[in-house]
Amino acid sequence: MMSPDNLLTLSPQHIEEEPYYQATKGEVALFEAAYKNHLPMLLKGPTGCGKTRFVEYMAWRLKRPLVTVACHDDLTASDLVGRYLIIGGQTVWMDGPLVAAVRSGAICYLDEVVEARKDTMVVIHPLADDRRILTIEKRGEVLHAPPDFMLVISYNPGYQSVLKELKQSTRQRFVACEFGYPDSATEAGIVMRETGVKPEVAMNLVKFAAMTRNLKGNGLDEGASTRLLVHAGQLIATGLSPADACNSAIAEALTDDADTLAAVLELSSSLF
Repeated sequence: MMSPDNLLTLSPQHIEEEPYYQATKGEVALFEAAYKNHLPMLLKGPTGCGKTRFVEYMAWRLKRPLVTVACHDDLTASDLVGRYLIIGGQTVWMDGPLVAAVRSGAICYLDEVVEARKDTMVVIHPLADDRRILTIEKRGEVLHAPPDFMLVISYNPGYQSVLKELKQSTRQRFVACEFGYPDSATEAGIVMRETGVKPEVAMNLVKFAAMTRNLKGNGLDEGASTRLLVHAGQLIATGLSPADACNSAIAEALTDDADTLAAVLELSSSLF
């Protein structure tokens, strides 16, 4: 095994200021109960509904550092666990984000976990059951997760396919929490809080979002997310017209199909 002097590790993020998050249905209490019982959590819900912000908020609330990994098709086990590097003529071990999170007792958040290669996800299984261990085979090291460590994963069921579904052997290790878009009043409040737009503008943005969500499966893969509404509100708050803001931040972000785009813009023009 390499000596400690030949080991590099990442520094987890410490969230000093409270992230704005509006709870909707008891997810805060569920997360705290899972953390207290050393249980991993699975967050599922559509794009831009607040899953990542929720994890940031809980890391702040629990006063734990946070390590976030954006999963993708080429994510390997070495990307998560670590690898040897040659630095200054010496062989040095570099911890991956998962190992860094375990060592520091952080919350490790694997975002859109189904995007990662299936063989990569096997490495999290011992961490996500009562063993709570992580084996670093290349170093001959077995890490035991401290009580403060927590594993959180997320995915969007709307994008599931035969090739990109969460295996039962993975999902049944987790406490699950389903996220959706908040009710109209709450969502308008979020848009106002995040952008500073007037209440009537925020409500019209929320109405527009509801219209696009009704088109899911009928031209759109997904309707406008709360995130897109915030983007549009930010553009409006800096002087862009509501119609142009909705076009650039929402309609163009949702689709490239000319007919569907025209239909979405027509919905926007009926409100703005």
